[in-house]
Amino acid sequence: QVQLVESGGGSVQAGGSLRLSCAVSGFTYATYCMAWFRQALGKEREGVAGIDSDGSISYADSAKGRFTISRDNAKNTLYLQMNNLKIEDTGIYWCGYFQDPTWVKGQGTQVTVSS
Repeated sequence: QVQLVESGGGSVQAGGSLRLSCAVSGFTYATYCMAWFRQALGKEREGVAGIDSDGSISYADSAKGRFTISRDNAKNTLYLQMNNLKIEDTGIYWCGYFQDPTWVKGQGTQVTVSS
């Protein structure tokens, strides 16, 4: 049974940091492209950062320079370090893996950034 469980969300003031984790099971994690997504209230879901099985990484422009995606294949865990958080980073964050032709996502974790 595939499981992706996000954690680490919460409330933080602007300029603060959070580290999201995504514990996965039920599939061969190390061989899949993984990513973080988010959806702000009233906005469409968007990709934030992705990391492929070979370690190649990509970021959305909004995340560049502030967020860092990483993966620990030994622990079957995906991470998203978020620094210098802004109010517009508020939303639900999901992790997912790409199982062609779609992304399989977890339940999400809420991130709230206040002024």
